[in-house]
Amino acid sequence: MITIATPRPLKATHCAGSILLELADSRSLSFPVRGNARLERGTPEQLGNIRLSPYGLHWPDLDEDLSIEGILNGDWGQFVGKPRP
Repeated sequence: MITIATPRPLKATHCAGSILLELADSRSLSFPVRGNARLERGTPEQLGNIRLSPYGLHWPDLDEDLSIEGILNGDWGQFVGKPRP
């Protein structure tokens, strides 16, 4: 069996309504806060308080967790409104 490791996060920040993410495999990506019910209600300070784990991101002030695997697949959490294409 072949196992593909999910890259671990190196850095995550909040900037202008997006979460910017740097991964150990040299990729950088971003995703919007908008559409995630828990993240949308956060203040800039709460959105900037991001804890990294080997497998994902955690916002302790907002009780939100997102996996790196999910983020890479376009799943940014509890989507509100119309499903994403």
